[in-house]
Amino acid sequence: MPAPCKRFDVVPPYLFAEVARAKREAIARGIDVIDLGIGDPDIPTPQPIIDALCKSANEPKTHRYDESARGWVPFLEAASEWYSKTFGVKTDPAFDICQVIGSKEGLSHLAWAYIDQGDVSIVPNPGYTVYRVNTLMAGGEVYETPLREENGYLPILQDIPRDVARRAKLFYVCYPHNPTAGVATIEFYRDAVKFCRDHDILLVNDMAYATVTYDGFKHPTALQVEGGKDVAIEFHSLSKMFNMTGWRLGFAIGNPDAVANLQRLKSNIDSKQFPAIAEAGAVALRTVDNSSTMEIYQKRRDYLCDGLREIGWDVPKPKATLFVWAKVPRPDMTSSEFCAALIEKTGIVCVPGIGAGSEGEGYVRMSLTLLGDKAGERYAEAARRIKESGLVTALV
Repeated sequence: MPAPCKRFDVVPPYLFAEVARAKREAIARGIDVIDLGIGDPDIPTPQPIIDALCKSANEPKTHRYDESARGWVPFLEAASEWYSKTFGVKTDPAFDICQVIGSKEGLSHLAWAYIDQGDVSIVPNPGYTVYRVNTLMAGGEVYETPLREENGYLPILQDIPRDVARRAKLFYVCYPHNPTAGVATIEFYRDAVKFCRDHDILLVNDMAYATVTYDGFKHPTALQVEGGKDVAIEFHSLSKMFNMTGWRLGFAIGNPDAVANLQRLKSNIDSKQFPAIAEAGAVALRTVDNSSTMEIYQKRRDYLCDGLREIGWDVPKPKATLFVWAKVPRPDMTSSEFCAALIEKTGIVCVPGIGAGSEGEGYVRMSLTLLGDKAGERYAEAARRIKESGLVTALV
């Protein structure tokens, strides 16, 4: 057999493969595992969306290729309406939006649409590995902006070297942020838009968790800034806002040239999503209120964070995302060592921060999605197990 392409040499082992291995071993030992690893919504997709899929799947028009220019037209129109209603920004569904098969696919292919040998993508550290990996596979280079707690997990724009800014084509940001749960301000987006305009860079705003927010918090967007659409493209996903991770549906919205370039690449790679799924997505965006799911996440957040604070682990309550990001409470352990000890002593699965980049060392990520939890009781159980393990109280 021929050897695979050398591009694969830049792809690191997938973080969650190791987490899954440790989880399997714990289950094999008969441990009752509480899996706070990957953030995959455990609550079913709202029934009206499922009903819409069933109805659309029975319509012959959805059984053929979607030959539209940018995606299933009713879905694009619904996305434009949803964006206007949610963020107060008008867009043209014929030019400013394209459908993606989940935001991961769109974020990946955008790098392939823009990055040539020697070009630079500016990416967050810690951050979603998709930005980095696809830039490298496309032959580009990566410049990492450190996201640190003392800076609110926002990049310091003035610290980006002039030479990097000159060669950069893409500037990936993600807010609300995975993994830190950091949030952006409208002032940050103003500064980022100016930075990208000044250096001719496309601002890539990953907003997979845009509406996964708590305590009444509403997150701003780059397109709300004057001139934002001149330099920015945003990615929104139905995965987290409507419990639809397996459906693989989202959209890119913003600068029409960037949207067109992304779709130009995609037209040579995929034939779009099953139209019945896009039709159901349109129903979701237009009619479904999923606030009950957010209330459950918030209750879980409170059980977990309050319970851990009671035993001396200072765990901040996130304003958004499906994640709790906390400092490792043991100065004698790395993030990987602490997560391994947590599985061994408590049966709780967490993700070591180092898996999201070097700036993530010293932190762990805990997810607010957990199969079998009804109203936070398993999160209260997790806090109890950690207390009894001695892993926190021993050295706090």
